[in-house]
Amino acid sequence: MSPEPESERPRHHLPDGTAWYTLRTKTKSEHIAAAHLRILGDVETFCPRIRYHKATQRGKVLFHQAMFPCYIFARFDFESRSRAVTYANGVSTIVHFGDHRPPIDPSFIDFLRTEVGPEEVKTLNPVMEPGDEVEVAEGPFQGIRAVVQRYMPAKDRVQILMNFLGQTQPVEVPTKDLVAVNYR
Repeated sequence: MSPEPESERPRHHLPDGTAWYTLRTKTKSEHIAAAHLRILGDVETFCPRIRYHKATQRGKVLFHQAMFPCYIFARFDFESRSRAVTYANGVSTIVHFGDHRPPIDPSFIDFLRTEVGPEEVKTLNPVMEPGDEVEVAEGPFQGIRAVVQRYMPAKDRVQILMNFLGQTQPVEVPTKDLVAVNYR
């Protein structure tokens, strides 16, 4: 059977009859759901993640998490694969509004793929500008929050203002020892 003419194909469906859908996953199971859907063979998945540094008691630690917690995207033929997709390990449901399961515009998926790259991971790099709040994640001042006074890229250091012994003092710290409190 030949594919439907473009004018008769439902909006956001691709020439092969497939479409992108949003899937709700079980908590912290996005990667598990994506892996099980890939096993089906005729289901394409997209599970974008973010990577960022966070201050912990162990110091500066690199974290990975889903860009959209509890949601991933999958491309499949709804008529023939919706049941297998719905019952895949880690999947809760295909996002729906009543009986309507809206497909996603493929250009949105293309945009996200451009943002995260082939590894499906977007690294969040903090931009430290004067006035930004940071936390010292390593070294003798670990755990102290301070305000950036100036960034010194040539030295790969940041001058911060920290409240020390009742006075605000400028202190230079390596950039690698700081974690931004707010990401942009």
